[in-house]
Amino acid sequence: MNERAIGAEILKVENISLSFGVMKVLDNISFDIRQGEIRSIIGPNGAGKSSMLNVINGFYHPQQGSITFKGETRKQMAPHVAASHGIARTFQNIALFKGMSTLDNIMTGRNLKMKTNLFWQALHIGPARTEELENREAAEKIIDFLDIQAIRKKPVGKLPYGLQKRVELGRALAAEPELLLLDEPMAGMNSEEKEDMCRFVLDVNSEFGTTIALIEHDMGVVMDLSDRVLVLDYGKQLADGEPDEVRNNQTVIDAYLGVPHEQE
Repeated sequence: MNERAIGAEILKVENISLSFGVMKVLDNISFDIRQGEIRSIIGPNGAGKSSMLNVINGFYHPQQGSITFKGETRKQMAPHVAASHGIARTFQNIALFKGMSTLDNIMTGRNLKMKTNLFWQALHIGPARTEELENREAAEKIIDFLDIQAIRKKPVGKLPYGLQKRVELGRALAAEPELLLLDEPMAGMNSEEKEDMCRFVLDVNSEFGTTIALIEHDMGVVMDLSDRVLVLDYGKQLADGEPDEVRNNQTVIDAYLGVPHEQE
């Protein structure tokens, strides 16, 4: 658990239920995320973790419940509204422009920061030129932060998997989010790549002050990084608390961690 000052509630999920036809994906889920914390969501495959993130940033629209972000309550939110209000997202399956360079992919994360109209952008002079230089400088700072200077001009489709994950993180950071949703950022990585990504997640949280909601299957990573952990089990809320509470919760042990009760 990280020794940092955790602020007030930034996001509150209340009684969220989501179904696709007869299949209930989320069943009456409620929790909050506090400013500056790393909030992990865990559970077996099919537990509803990614669906919960999709509800938060507007990709899915729940049939029941509401989400309050920075004091504003909505039943649902469009993805572009979520992004403009300070929510960014990475995906379980990498969603980059494979033919574009690392720099250009990260620059796409700056789209919401561009204020000049298409006329000025087409001319590439005046305000548009100034704005592009400012956004490029911001992208270069992210490249330096993530230590990917050597691949800044390389097409991301030719990069190793671990570096593609790092570029995707960079693109999300380019939007300067207040709340960053990370969907299995370490999936498929070897131990060295996981260590690097853990360090970047902690640095993003501490140096940028970014609040993070993290889905991750590696329990060692979850317990080391998280301030609090929410456990889902096939759409239902199983437990919610600090890492040690969750680790020692017998219901969680039985359903997810797979450790049997001690024999009496």
